[in-house]
Amino acid sequence: MPPRSRVTIRDVAAQAGVSVATVSKVLNQRYGVSADTFAKVTAVIKELGYEASLVAQSLRNHRTNVIGILVADIEPFSTELLKGAADAIRGTGFELVVYSAGGRTGDPEGWEQRYLTRLSGTLVDGAVLVTPAVDLEGLPGTPVVAVDPHTGRAALPTVDSDNLHGGRLATEHLLALGHRRIALLTGREDLKSAQQRETGYRGALASAGIEVDESLIRRGDYDHDVAAESARALLSEPDRPTAVFAANDISAIGAIEAALELGLRVPEDLSVVGFDNIPESALCTPPLTTVQQPIREMGQRAVTLLVRLINGEDPEDTHITLGTELVVRQTTRALLS
Repeated sequence: MPPRSRVTIRDVAAQAGVSVATVSKVLNQRYGVSADTFAKVTAVIKELGYEASLVAQSLRNHRTNVIGILVADIEPFSTELLKGAADAIRGTGFELVVYSAGGRTGDPEGWEQRYLTRLSGTLVDGAVLVTPAVDLEGLPGTPVVAVDPHTGRAALPTVDSDNLHGGRLATEHLLALGHRRIALLTGREDLKSAQQRETGYRGALASAGIEVDESLIRRGDYDHDVAAESARALLSEPDRPTAVFAANDISAIGAIEAALELGLRVPEDLSVVGFDNIPESALCTPPLTTVQQPIREMGQRAVTLLVRLINGEDPEDTHITLGTELVVRQTTRALLS
C-alpha cells in the first residue's frame, strides 16, 4: 500500500470551500474570518489531520516553539535525561524533538555543529547538547545549553553534577573498606566530568596518604567494551587491584563481567563502584554500588534554563551543578586480611 501523502493547506482549503488565505488566517488566528467559516475550517483541519509545517511556521513567525535535544546516542544516561526533559517541557508551550547521532561521533568536525546547523532557525528555537564532543559556543542567535559539558570554555550555559565530590565519595568508600590497590577506569577525556571524577579519585588517595599507582589507571571512555577490556588486563596481572572505581555505571558493569569471566567473585574477590545510578545499576548481578547523580533533574534543569534563554529572560545562574551521593549496594565489601 503506497504511503499516504502529506495533507497540505490547499487540501484543507478545497475541502472547506474557502481560499488558502482564509485557511492561513484561521491557522494564525487573525481577524477577517466569520465565526461560521472559522468553525468549518477548524473542523476540516481536524478531519484531515492537517499540521502546519515547522519550516513554514518559522519563516512566518521566526519561532517554531520546538526545543531540540541533541545526543550522541540513545543509551541509559541520555534516556534518563530525556525523561527529565519531558517532565520540564509540560506547560511551557514548547515541544521536544530528539536528534541522535546514532553513535557516529568520530567526525572531527563535530556532530553537534552539523546538527545545530541543520536544525537551528527553521526547526528548533534552541537546543540542549548532551555530552558534547567539541568545545561549542552555539550558533549566533541560537540558545544552547550543554549537559555534562566539554572541557573547553565555560561561556556556554551548562548543567552538570558535582563530579569531583562524587569521585572522592567512591574512592573514600573503598578506602574505608580497607582497600589500597584501587584501580580507576577513566571516562571520556574530552569531558569535564571525567577529569573531575579522576581528580576526586586522586585527591581521596592523597588524603589517605596513598601514592597513586599510575599503572592502575586505565581507559574506560564511559564505554562498556573499552572498560571491560581494560579491566580484563588489570585483573589478569599478578598484583591485581582489589577494587575498581569505574567512571560510569556502564563501565562498572563491564568490569564486573570481565571479573566473572576470569573466575573472580564480586565482591568477595573484587569490589566495584560505578557512577550515575542508572536503572541498570540496581538490576545487574550483584546490584551495583554507585555514586548517584540526579540525571533526570539535570534534564529538567537544562530545559527550564533553555526556555528562559529562548524567552529572553535573564536566569540567575547559567552554570548549574547538582549534588552527588553514594548509593551502597552489593558490589563492595571489606577487604579480607
